[in-house]
Amino acid sequence: MELGSSATMSRELVVLAFTYVLVHYLTGVILRSKRASLPLPPGPRGYPVVGALPLLGRAPHRALAALARLHGPIMHLTLGRQGLVVASTPESARLLLKDHGGSFLDRPVDDAGPMVLAYGAQDLVFAPYGPKWRRLRRECSAGLLGPKALADWADTRHEEVGRMVRAMSRRGEALEVPEFLFAAMANMIGQAVVGRRVLDEAGGEATREFKEMVVELMTTAGLVNIGDFVPAVAWMDLQGLGRRMRRLTTRLDRAWSRLLSDHEVAMANRKQDGSRRTDLVDRLIACRDHAEDVGDGVTDLNIKAVLNNLFTAGTDTSSSTIEWALTEMLVNSAILQQAQAEMDEVVGRDRLLQESDIRHLPYLRAICKETFRKHPSTPLNLPRISTEPCKVQGYHIPKGTRLVVNIWAIGRDPAVWPEPERFDPGRFMTEEGRKVEPMGSHFQLIPFGAGRRMCAGARMGVALNI
Repeated sequence: MELGSSATMSRELVVLAFTYVLVHYLTGVILRSKRASLPLPPGPRGYPVVGALPLLGRAPHRALAALARLHGPIMHLTLGRQGLVVASTPESARLLLKDHGGSFLDRPVDDAGPMVLAYGAQDLVFAPYGPKWRRLRRECSAGLLGPKALADWADTRHEEVGRMVRAMSRRGEALEVPEFLFAAMANMIGQAVVGRRVLDEAGGEATREFKEMVVELMTTAGLVNIGDFVPAVAWMDLQGLGRRMRRLTTRLDRAWSRLLSDHEVAMANRKQDGSRRTDLVDRLIACRDHAEDVGDGVTDLNIKAVLNNLFTAGTDTSSSTIEWALTEMLVNSAILQQAQAEMDEVVGRDRLLQESDIRHLPYLRAICKETFRKHPSTPLNLPRISTEPCKVQGYHIPKGTRLVVNIWAIGRDPAVWPEPERFDPGRFMTEEGRKVEPMGSHFQLIPFGAGRRMCAGARMGVALNI
C-alpha cells in the first residue's frame, strides 16, 4: 500500500512539475508574443557587451542628434545592460515628458554620480520621487526658487550686479569677465541661501579654487561612465571617474560642513539681536530640528546635498549662459546696438536698470531666449528612468528604461528653427515667437526640461540670466 501510494504521489509530482514548466513556458511565449507586437523604438544595433556606448563619442548630444536623423525622433539604444530612449524633437519630448511623464518620475540613483556627488541621491536633483523630494522642493521653492522668494531677493541681485560692474570698472584693464560673473552668481545665491556673500571679488584665491571645483564637478558629472552601464567592470573604475568624484566630494563636503556649522552659529546670534530675515538654510534647519514624519524628515546630508545643487549648478549654468549671450552680441554688433537702443528708450541713461524694467524690454528677453536655444547649459537633460512599462506611439518602453531629451538637438532642429546655426533674437520678436517661454510649456524651448521633474531652479535661472 505504501509503495503504491508513493508511486502514485511520484507520478502526481512529475505531472505537477511538467504542468508548471509547460504553463511557465507558454506564459513566456505569450508575453514575448505580445511584446513583439509592440516593438522597441528604432535605434542602432551597437556592439556585444558595451552596446551603443562607443557610438556616443566625446560629444554625446551631437552623436545622438546624428543618430536621430537616421532612426527617428524617438530612438532606443542599448548601453551595456541598460536601455535608453532619446527624444530629439519638441513633439517627442512632449509625449515623453508630459503625456507619459508619470512613468518617468524617478532618476537612476545607482550611478556613480548620484551615489558620490549627491550624497547617495539625497539632493533635490536625484532624490527618488516621493515625500522627501516633495519636501525639499517645497522648501527650496518657498525660500529661494519660487516667484515670491525671487521677488523678495531682487534687491540682493541688484546689489551684486552693481558690485560686479564697479569691480570691473576699477580694473581699468583687460579682464576675465567669466570670473566676475561667477563670483556675482555665487554671491547672489549665497545671500539668499546662507544669508551672506560667500566669495571675494573676482581674482581672489577662494574664488578661483571654488570655480575650479565647480567646473570639475560639472565636467565629471557630464561624462559617460562605463561602469554605470556595464556593472561587471564598475569596480575597475576604468576611466578613473570614481576616484575623481570621491576626491572632489571630499573637498566640497568640507566646504559645505563648514558653511553649515558657521550658519548655525550665525542663526543663534540673529535670534539674540532680533534679526528676522530668513534664508533657505534657516528653513531647512528648522525642518531638520522639528521633523515629525520620518519619511520626509530633512537631515544634514540633505542640506549639504542641496547646497551642492545650488552653488554648483546655479553658478556654472547661469554664468556660462551669460558668457554665451555676451559673446554672441560682441560677434553680432547690430544685435548689441539694438539692445542698447531699446534700453535707452525704456530705461534711459539717468538711472540703473531694475528687474521691473525687464517686462518692457522684449528684445533683451529675446536675446536671452535665443541664447537658451542655441547654447543650452545642459545639452542633454538629466536622465530619468521609467517606473513602469509604457506604450508611446506604438512602441514598447520597458520598466527601468532611461530617458534623456536632447535639448541641444531640439534647439538646432531646422524644421522648428530656420537657419538654426544663426543667432537671431528676431525669432522671438514675432507674434508667435513672443509667446514662447523657456518654462517647460513650449517644447521647442526647454532649457530647464519639463514636467514634474523639470529643473527646480528654472525661475531663478531666468531671473539670473536676464
